[in-house]
Amino acid sequence: MARQLSNQEIAHLFYQIAEYLQMQEVAFKPRAYERVARAVETLEEPLGVIYRRGGRKALAELPGVGASIAEKLEELVKTGRLRYYETLKRETPVDIEGLSAIEGLGPKTIKVLWQKLRIRKVEELERAARAGKLRTLPRLSAKIEEKILKSVAFQKQRGGRFLIGEALPLARRIEARLKELPQVKIAVVAGSLRRRRETIGDGDILVVSENPDLVTDFFLKMPEVVHVYGRGKTKTMVRLRNGMDFDFRIVPQESFGAALQYFTGNKDHNVALRQIAIKKGWKLNEYGLFRKRKAKSKKRKEAWTKFAGKTESEIYEALELAFIEPEMREMTGEIELARRRFGKGVALPGLVDYEDLLGDLQVQSDWTDGASSIEQLARAAQKAGLSYIAITDHTKRLAMTRGLDEKRLRRQIAEIDSVNRKIGGITILKGTECDILKDGTLDLPDRILVKLDVVGVSIHSFFTLSRAEQTARVVRAITNPHVDILFHPTGRLLGKRAAIDIDMAEIIRAARRTGTILEVNASPERLDLHDVHIRMAVEAGVKIAIDSDAHAATHFSLLEYGVAQARRGWAKKSDVVNTRPVSEMLKLLKKSS
Repeated sequence: MARQLSNQEIAHLFYQIAEYLQMQEVAFKPRAYERVARAVETLEEPLGVIYRRGGRKALAELPGVGASIAEKLEELVKTGRLRYYETLKRETPVDIEGLSAIEGLGPKTIKVLWQKLRIRKVEELERAARAGKLRTLPRLSAKIEEKILKSVAFQKQRGGRFLIGEALPLARRIEARLKELPQVKIAVVAGSLRRRRETIGDGDILVVSENPDLVTDFFLKMPEVVHVYGRGKTKTMVRLRNGMDFDFRIVPQESFGAALQYFTGNKDHNVALRQIAIKKGWKLNEYGLFRKRKAKSKKRKEAWTKFAGKTESEIYEALELAFIEPEMREMTGEIELARRRFGKGVALPGLVDYEDLLGDLQVQSDWTDGASSIEQLARAAQKAGLSYIAITDHTKRLAMTRGLDEKRLRRQIAEIDSVNRKIGGITILKGTECDILKDGTLDLPDRILVKLDVVGVSIHSFFTLSRAEQTARVVRAITNPHVDILFHPTGRLLGKRAAIDIDMAEIIRAARRTGTILEVNASPERLDLHDVHIRMAVEAGVKIAIDSDAHAATHFSLLEYGVAQARRGWAKKSDVVNTRPVSEMLKLLKKSS
């Protein structure tokens, strides 16, 4: 029986098909495969389940899926393979994933590298670049050659880390299967995943069970496990199919809280807690919090007695600390604040909660590079519990996305009005993701921006300007009285493109001065702003928006990652504009101020 591919694996394969088709300069098809990939990767249930329930017809009802692609999805679900993909790969046998991750390399350039230099993988690309062989090829130059080498170095720094958007769903599937076992009392993902770090080195899961051997056997037979490093009574170490190492630990129920705190980390946070315990004459480890028990006679040695550890709260309370949320455990001042707040009935900052968002202010439709219609997006947002969304398609400078010019944007405004009349219970706001040009002016004139409910601006070009030029460029853009939000402010793509060189302190000052909102982009490949910058903004009194950057009706689930990032930046519900009802949120925009 064929191994059932996960939604993420299927989406990944479709992204690669799009790259291969772009290499062949096939029209229209690449974008179709990209749209389907975006829709599939965040489906709430496995594609195989959807197929078993409704067959190929159910697959064809997914956003962007036509008859031909539905047939290919069916083949993948039934066989775990796709002949069409294998044919494309044979025709151009290159590491399309690795090469396309290098900044400056698009599919057409990768094709040139293969045809002229037979470059198939990143290592060969680096050797050729260092030898100066790239600059003589079409589409390339000495400057691009240098850019490629910098990007290769940046990729190496990533060091085999995984985006949280890839690692967390995988860990949750494992966690959910374990919880279904009657022999499992508790199963919880720990480590950096629980702290919701942007990238993950390895995974941890803690399990409470009275039958550890049976549960460990079950874990080792999971389809995700491809290699076992070692198996013990309480700890098993494996490699998963996606290349991530994963630790599986059996812990006693009476020590579960201490173990969860210990294995959640981070290391520096844990060291600080242990030091607090030591100063009190106690001992803290993964088994619990202990204090010495006096010996009954001189002949007997002193013994340690555990008095806390069944829950995490017991540990923090015993150490005279307010409970610290996992996302804050990074040794950035949380312990000092928790100590001051202990016993006063007030915890650390009341962080924005995962259920607090009422709207999403960056959503792309099929008018540009999205996979879903405005109506489909609105209905999906409503199903996700949102009461409003802003349609913010790209503008004309981004020709590759079929960006909107003024004429098409006016037509879209009319369609949004029409869909608003058709659908009740959700408000669709008229918006834009307007491109910031090199000099800081905008890609659309003020006469059309003034007609929109929400104006977001962003950078998609000239990433290598100097720090002074880049900062001045953004400051000029957000000084525009019609600009409400600065989308993904640093332009970074995790593991692929570094943040632009920009003075974020100056941007935050300008945002406060102009009343501009800064976005926390929830797309796992962005998570932009960085948590450090979120905290700077919050402390400066600058409001933030947490947006999905949805490109498909399935993408509203990504908002969770943005909330996690905001929590890591100590953002409260009151700091986030889209935790408010639409009428109140609109009052925070420039046109209402």
